[in-house]
Order: sequence, then structure tokens, then C-alpha cells
Amino acid sequence: MMTTQAYTPPKVWKWDSPNGGQFASTNRPTAGATFEQTLPKGNAPLQLYSLGTPNGIKVVMLLEELLAKGITGAEYDLYKINISQGDQFGSNFVAINPNSKIPALKDYSVEPAQPVFESGAILLYLADKFNVFIPTTLAGRTTCLSWLFWQMGSAPYVGGGFGHFYAYAPEKLEYPINRFTMETKRQLDLLDKHLADKSFICGDEYSIADIAIWPWYGRLVLGALYEAAEFLNVQQYTHLLRWAKQIEARPAVQKALHKEYRVI
Repeated sequence: MMTTQAYTPPKVWKWDSPNGGQFASTNRPTAGATFEQTLPKGNAPLQLYSLGTPNGIKVVMLLEELLAKGITGAEYDLYKINISQGDQFGSNFVAINPNSKIPALKDYSVEPAQPVFESGAILLYLADKFNVFIPTTLAGRTTCLSWLFWQMGSAPYVGGGFGHFYAYAPEKLEYPINRFTMETKRQLDLLDKHLADKSFICGDEYSIADIAIWPWYGRLVLGALYEAAEFLNVQQYTHLLRWAKQIEARPAVQKALHKEYRVI
């Protein structure tokens, strides 16, 4: 039973102070740079500015998979963006990603250098650039992109919804936890049913759809997100767990997880 006092929204919302919880000090209702910044730049063709969150892990997974295939054009330098300290609001980072979210990539192998932001867009850019980890047929590519975009649209319910209220909010509130737990479990059940008769998300071939989905849903059922595996009763998702463990065992994935941008 809910016991919190009901909230009546004002006619016009005003930002008075941070709303509490982890990362509250960096949340604000405006966009754009707040300070001048010079980002580091190495000699590799790809410069990646990121952090070891699920969205950050995706891109490093793909880059390590590309390097494992001997694709030298996928060499990259990785720099940590500390979102708790507001690095994402620096002028140089905002020039790459005006949305001030990690990860952000700049490709210096082309002229002019190409900035790419949004983790799904980066995965697609790299897969197309190197013609790998994405099906070449129209039907296969369409299926892959459907699942890639599913992840991009669905994961905010897991991270910003379930993860926030279950793990990061300043107080535990029954209604939002129940609301987002229901949706998270629906998504886990969807993936479990989908993987019942296939090795990977799009069939027999590993693709950017798997790379996009695993850091969120794979790590969630493996107990690496929000300390919520028991709460979510993840053991019931046997096909999803099989897939999650299969991908976790890949050497490129292990390299991505142990890069020095730190998984949080």
C-alpha cells in the first residue's frame, strides 16, 4: 500500500533545486556547454569519449570485436568522461554530442572528421563502415535494425525507470518501482521467448543487435546491474541467461568490460 503524500503539479513547472539521488548534481533542464574544455586526442583513427555504463560498453564491445577480426581501421583511443563530475557538459564534448550523453565518437579517418553520437547510431556507423556484424540482405538488415531500435527505445524504461527508482532514487517508492519492474520483466520475457529457438538475436549470426542488447539485458540477468537479479527472479529466463553467458564468454567482451573507463 502506498503511503506517500500525493503530489499536485503546479500549472508551470520550475526548477528549484536538484531532485536528489545519484547523478542529481548533473541534472538540469537546459542543454549546451557550461564550461570551456579541451578533450584529449590520440593518434588512432577513432577517438571515443565514454564511460563504462551499459551504453558505453556497447561501443567498446564492437570496437574490440572489430579488432579481433584484424580490422586495423578500428583502432581507437578511449577517454573517460566522468558524468558524475559533469565532463559531458564541456565545450569540446558538446561539440561532438550536443545532447551531452556518453558515448561520443569522432572518426578522424575521414575528412572532415566525422562526429557520431547516440550509442545505436555509433554501432550502425561502425558496422556499415567496416561491413561487418550487420546482415547484408535487406530482410536480415531490417530485422537487425528493428532489434537495435527496440533496444534504444526500450532500455530507458530499464535504466531511467527501473534502475533509477530501484537503485538510485533518494527514497524507495512503491508505485514507480512496481510500474517499471512490470515493464522490465515484460521486456525480459520478450527476449527470453525470442531466444528460445535461436543462438543470437537475429538468428545464427552475432550482430550489432546482440552488442546493443547485451550490456543492458544480458548484464541485468547476470546480476551486474542494480543488484536486482534476485528481485527480478532472473533465473526464470533460461534462454536469455544462456545467451547472456554465451556473449559474456567472448574474449572481445571481456576486454571491453575491463577497459579503464570503469564499469559503474
